[in-house]
Amino acid sequence: MASRVEHPAAGYRKIFETVEELNEPLPTEVTGVLPSWLSGSLLRMGPGLFEVGAEPFHHLFDGQALIHKFDLREGHVTYHRRYIRSDAYVRAMAEKRVVITEFGTAAYPDPCKNIFSRFFTYFQGIEVTDNCLVNIYPIGEDFYAVTETNFITKVDPDSLETLKKVDLCDYLSVNGVTAHPHTDADGSVYNIGNCFGKNMSLAYNIIKIPPPQKDGSDPLKRSEVVVQLPSSERFKPSYVHSFGMTENHFVFVEQPVKINLLKFLSSWSLRGTNYMDCFESNEYIGTWFHVATRDPAAYLSSHKFRTSAFNVFHHINAYEDQGFIVVDLCTWKGSDFVYNYLYLANMRAEWDKVKESAMRAPQPEVRRYVLPLDIYREEQGKNLVSLSYTTATAVLRSDGTVWLEPEVLFSGPRQAFEFPQINYSRCSGKNYRYVYGLGLNHFIPDRIVKLNVRTKDTRLWQEEDSYPSEPLFIPTPEAIDEDDGVLLSIVVKPGAERPSFLLVLDARQMTELARASVNTIIPVTLHGTYKPRTP
Repeated sequence: MASRVEHPAAGYRKIFETVEELNEPLPTEVTGVLPSWLSGSLLRMGPGLFEVGAEPFHHLFDGQALIHKFDLREGHVTYHRRYIRSDAYVRAMAEKRVVITEFGTAAYPDPCKNIFSRFFTYFQGIEVTDNCLVNIYPIGEDFYAVTETNFITKVDPDSLETLKKVDLCDYLSVNGVTAHPHTDADGSVYNIGNCFGKNMSLAYNIIKIPPPQKDGSDPLKRSEVVVQLPSSERFKPSYVHSFGMTENHFVFVEQPVKINLLKFLSSWSLRGTNYMDCFESNEYIGTWFHVATRDPAAYLSSHKFRTSAFNVFHHINAYEDQGFIVVDLCTWKGSDFVYNYLYLANMRAEWDKVKESAMRAPQPEVRRYVLPLDIYREEQGKNLVSLSYTTATAVLRSDGTVWLEPEVLFSGPRQAFEFPQINYSRCSGKNYRYVYGLGLNHFIPDRIVKLNVRTKDTRLWQEEDSYPSEPLFIPTPEAIDEDDGVLLSIVVKPGAERPSFLLVLDARQMTELARASVNTIIPVTLHGTYKPRTP
């Protein structure tokens, strides 16, 4: 990765400011040449409303959900955005205050109520948020904006209209699911979420939503729990943001960032408590890797994989090779919860303060772990990994656990490789070469990076005072090579005449093909999807 860039002008603050939605799409100014085959919509989710009335949201994951769309058609591009009409948003706008507790912001009772009604409000419980700001993906023929609770929101990908709030608890035994599902070639959607298992202890359910139904019925109605994985602590499930899936296995990394369930349940009656208050870290329990087979679906209870403590939010890829499962992850060293450093006060600070805060945070690394599937007791103390292309190790201990040490694929001081994307349709669950990611400079996004996981070489795109988002890989039709395609990223350049643009990069060379600039600031986006136009 290139030498570190400084941001003394703090232009990044603009991506954390409230914007208004649009009544109709805006035209863009296209420079360069868009590929003729690129026709469809880039859909992105993120926070757009960072305060309600006089009440601010405090955390990066609190702002009200805004859906964005860059629509590409015959060389022309338009930009549109609308707020998701969640209960959290509608009621906040009506009452001009934060009504439902978000990730790092607590809701308080209506100050206009008398003291008795306010007292009872505290003890009626706090509603779970339906603020679906994290991602958007298809289920069957429909598109859903999602967060990490049990609520998802059906949206119209053309008009961006909010259609319906859906409670997954109506269909499945889960308390919530991740915003990063996996999708099979047939359209089946897999995800993971915590649940109550046997004897009221916590567990993790991997769920399956079937592909589009021939009779046109809603696939959600045929959702099922595929397999259940145990929690290492009965009342403290790990925070789960993503998981791995190979052709034959599921991989779940149980990290030492825990949700204290008793604190979580009791907090509903405590003034000023939010989700972040219920997390705790335990350096000493380390990190567990859980593996389950897909067909037949079964938890491999005899395979106990452990390693030292780290945070993980994004799995890059996982695949099987010669009796091993290779798992590539974006990690952060130690058990200190990275989200503690993503409060808006930190993100909006002067550049020196941003760097000072990031220096206290865990160090990011891209790591490769290798899990042996064939384990024999007589091999205690030996490295079980025999793959010639990795230095990752797995050693069987006397207590029956297998201790894992990773191979580091990328590491730079306070330079994170995050929000990873691969050629998903071709490489998900398979051996691969390239991953694309967002380069975070002390948590500030300022570059797009291509990493060769075999050679560890990197290429990047970067432009002065510009702040890109997660790059999404779109393969060229009938592509031969893995990196034959383009990357799409929304970039904000606050000082420009048109301060935001859709960037189109050649994924092979990491060179710019085109950009579609629009005369509006676009706030930070988290994740999204590409919807190709059907003939």
